[in-house]
Amino acid sequence: MKTKKMIIGAMAATMLSPSVCSYVPAVAADDTVQITVSKETAKVGGAFEVKVSVADIPATGIQCLNFALEYDSNLITIDSVTAGAATKTGAEGADTSSSMLPNFNSFSEGEGVVAVMWSTASDASYWLKNGGEFVTVSGKVSANAKNGDVANIKVIPTKRDTYTGSGVANKAIDCGYTKGDEVIKYAVTVANGSVTIGDGVQPTTASGNYLKGDANVDGKVNVADAVAILQYIANQTKYPLDEQGKINGDCDGAEGITGGDATTIQKVDAGIL
Repeated sequence: MKTKKMIIGAMAATMLSPSVCSYVPAVAADDTVQITVSKETAKVGGAFEVKVSVADIPATGIQCLNFALEYDSNLITIDSVTAGAATKTGAEGADTSSSMLPNFNSFSEGEGVVAVMWSTASDASYWLKNGGEFVTVSGKVSANAKNGDVANIKVIPTKRDTYTGSGVANKAIDCGYTKGDEVIKYAVTVANGSVTIGDGVQPTTASGNYLKGDANVDGKVNVADAVAILQYIANQTKYPLDEQGKINGDCDGAEGITGGDATTIQKVDAGIL
């Protein structure tokens, strides 16, 4: 009986991510989860670490999160992907299926793509509830890279068929939970990252410019940027920041857009910093 429970648990844990999920009715939730890849620098031939974080996790939580990272394999190689603090929910000790299927796993899908997945068959008290670091990606820069080169790292759906033998490519990031016979899926927004190569080279942005604190991207840093950040935190749908604004606005040394960024900008505007 115990073995049967473990097998059922393993199937439940993977309901959202592997090919079987396409047989289950999917219901879209109103909530949106944010996945952010940090922008880092590294020397030619040197090591790098990139943080992938999750934010805006709904109160219900996430039972399964599965996506892939696409990167320029001519410039960097990925050696390891390790689970971050956000995944430490206690599920591994509570989930009887984890001995057969780890709660966290990563695998290479070919040159330039690595997939990551976290899932559990445990009850909702062990789901992902707190934002923060989801994974740390470690690797090396190619010895053939040049100073100023940028290896972009993009969050994409896992490259697989919607279900085995369908011949239809998956186009969605799996993020949500099961409820009875339904799969509830959250919308996902992403902020892609990169590794900029060279000594003393500022990580590049989409526009090629970078003004720390300029959340509303008007070329200045003042209280209006702090207001833009606070509005974004309160309601991201109503008061969105564009990709450049999120990069500029993350200025307090802690990862992600938080109230601390708004405080830092206000101090700069007041001449305290």
